[in-house]
Amino acid sequence: MKVHTKKLGTVTILCLQGQIVTGETETLRAAVSALSGVSSVILDFAGVSTVDAGGLGVLLGLREQAAAKGVRFALMNVTKGVGMVLAVARLDSVFEITSGMEFFPVVSRERRVSAGVLVPCA
Repeated sequence: MKVHTKKLGTVTILCLQGQIVTGETETLRAAVSALSGVSSVILDFAGVSTVDAGGLGVLLGLREQAAAKGVRFALMNVTKGVGMVLAVARLDSVFEITSGMEFFPVVSRERRVSAGVLVPCA
């Protein structure tokens, strides 16, 4: 798994590429743990092909860590396959799943940035 960080003010987008599966989640954990001074963390799933039960467990743990710090935690660009996994596990109502555009108007108002900067990871 590869993780690329994109900061937009106090919102951080983690662009994920690969699989969120048992044995391949340490990079994601480290990336989330390294964040400081953020109000929101968005995981961009556009490049994620698979999530297994172990990966879901890691995502739940990261969500709890963020909530304990008062940080908003959301998933963006969830693919159809990953969305089905979340639905079957009944986690689609546990995680905040967004298109991303819900975050961007606030960011653009705060920073007055161009729309090009707000383009997601894909």
